[in-house]
Amino acid sequence: MSMKNNLQKLIDNHIKWLSDKTVLREVDEQWMEITTPYLDRHNDYLQIFIKREDGAYFLTDDGYILNDLINSGCSMDTQKRKELLKITLAGFGVQLKGDQLTIYANEMNFPLKKHNLIQAMLAVNDLFYLAKPLITNLFFEDVTHWMDQINVRYLSRIKLVGKTGYDHMFDFAIPKSTRSPERLIEVLNHPNKDAVESLVFKWMDTKDTRPPNSQLFAFLNNEHEANFRSIMDALLNYDLRPFLWTERAKATEFLVA
Repeated sequence: MSMKNNLQKLIDNHIKWLSDKTVLREVDEQWMEITTPYLDRHNDYLQIFIKREDGAYFLTDDGYILNDLINSGCSMDTQKRKELLKITLAGFGVQLKGDQLTIYANEMNFPLKKHNLIQAMLAVNDLFYLAKPLITNLFFEDVTHWMDQINVRYLSRIKLVGKTGYDHMFDFAIPKSTRSPERLIEVLNHPNKDAVESLVFKWMDTKDTRPPNSQLFAFLNNEHEANFRSIMDALLNYDLRPFLWTERAKATEFLVA
């Protein structure tokens, strides 16, 4: 089987998995609950709620993500966090209404909008879950600061469209140079099976729409956990280049060229 056919099969299997593992439940006459196969950091399935509103569909997380972070000691009480939250949500076309992450959809774009809301929930959770005794700085900020120090010329928060038509947000992009191809960079604050599967899917969906030889690098935050061998092997199997954050110097030559 060719690489193209193999990747198409993987994408088709992923979409089938999403469909098979998605559960609908009627909450009341107005609201429907969708339980998704994506896990939060408590290993609970993420849920979104939907109702018809003025001829459209209104989708919301019902305040779950932000309230869970606040209850865990990570409040949105600084201007920097508020700005980062705003930028992250804007990248997915998601709005903040009170404490709820929300988005509107119609009949045609419902799958895309549902996907964007789920990805925004995962992104916000990963960006802001600090647990102050364990992590003193946002990992994204740490990576940004380090790349500034080594003079990497990058764009941040880049939204790309994959073959499926889904929008995918990448943390950084380094344009092609005379010596190196385009490079995308993703930071995984909490590397786990779900984070890896999500990253692999958006890379496979996006790769063929990018210039030839485009590369994807992933920085894994391993400052409080050392053993990510299986995760790194999984990423390597799909043609990604993972780097442990404590060994980030190894990535310098690939980013500054």
